[in-house]
Amino acid sequence: MALKQLDAFLKHARAQPELADALRQPLSLEDFLQLAKGAGFSLSEQDVFEAQARADSERSDAELQAQAGEEARRMRSFIPG
Repeated sequence: MALKQLDAFLKHARAQPELADALRQPLSLEDFLQLAKGAGFSLSEQDVFEAQARADSERSDAELQAQAGEEARRMRSFIPG
């Protein structure tokens, strides 16, 4: 049910130029949830995590490995040494 709410919000947001523009910008999870709330959609952090897991389950192994490599490169800049 929660994923349906998230999908409905994203569909609604794509149809609203102002919301669509806001979603094109990097947002914190809290800011994303506030945008959804302001549009009348009740979402939680768990809903977003479930949507990310759903998206990952639809990706190929090669796509997942490429994403993991990109994330590892970003993390190295935070690790001293």
